[in-house]
Amino acid sequence: MLKREIIIRHPQGLHAQACARLVQTLSAFKSQAKLAARGREIDAKSIMGVMMLAAVQGTHVTLRIHGEDEQAAMQAALALFERDFAESGPETG
Repeated sequence: MLKREIIIRHPQGLHAQACARLVQTLSAFKSQAKLAARGREIDAKSIMGVMMLAAVQGTHVTLRIHGEDEQAAMQAALALFERDFAESGPETG
């Protein structure tokens, strides 16, 4: 199991779009993912769960990932937090 403490830096916290990107990213992996803040732990692959954390800027959260692809899942999730949930690379379409 991997565990990482993260401070939400985005001025809008874990807003709806950020929650959706996190859930979408983690759902691509087989590993279980949990996100905890202020005494509450939720399934990080659940959009409702992540939104209900109501994590504002400055909130300390703990991300726990466990499973066969936990390393890749953690790296992908941390990359989202590091770039404040911005899209990576040029947009297509």
